[in-house]
Amino acid sequence: MRTRPLLLSFSLLTFGSFGALTVGCGNADEPYKATPAWSGKKANMPPVPQLPTNPIKSGDAFTIFGARHHLQSRIHDKEVTSKEISIVGYIVKENVTDAPECAIHKTGKADPENCKSEIPSFWIADAKGENKVMIRVLGWAKNYATIFEAMDKYKNAKEAPKELYKDEVWSIDVPYPLPAVGAKVKVTGKYGTTFSKSSTGIVSDPMNGVLTYAKIEYLEPGAAPLAFAKKK
Repeated sequence: MRTRPLLLSFSLLTFGSFGALTVGCGNADEPYKATPAWSGKKANMPPVPQLPTNPIKSGDAFTIFGARHHLQSRIHDKEVTSKEISIVGYIVKENVTDAPECAIHKTGKADPENCKSEIPSFWIADAKGENKVMIRVLGWAKNYATIFEAMDKYKNAKEAPKELYKDEVWSIDVPYPLPAVGAKVKVTGKYGTTFSKSSTGIVSDPMNGVLTYAKIEYLEPGAAPLAFAKKK
């Protein structure tokens, strides 16, 4: 019958130890003293980064920043891909000026077999001179022969003709004036990551997206009319 005395002795020992710890932690003779501020060498910390303040829209049209932002967003992507939208920006690049000479001719004539040419395109950005963050616009002319014919029709026009030159294959009116670098435009069309109207293959840009042309409004004119480069 030694079990109870042993348990009682253990309980008293445990209680006594806890009591001693409690008394030791409550010493009122040593009041709290605040630690002084660090007076040594300051850490070399980077500045707080600035959050982007680019607007998503300009009026009823998306900016290039806004269209790209929504395209890459799981929440907002349908806002720019489920229907036609308008995007406003400056034309900063085009591939018509440097078209290969073999592709510059009237419609109805085939390019030579070894002639390599691109789909006529122009690129829009939020600022003049931008050459990285921009959106490619395609679908306003099937090939350079179409543009050759449009240039011929528009060459003496002082204003938009009653009937624009029509790309019969894509059933689209070639814009007047032809899109030239420097112009500020509002382009309406179907926006997404791919352009699939061309018979030469799909054009894809998952990062910036591509805009399939439907119509254009000129807000500011370009520096000079669009023209093919003069060949030697």
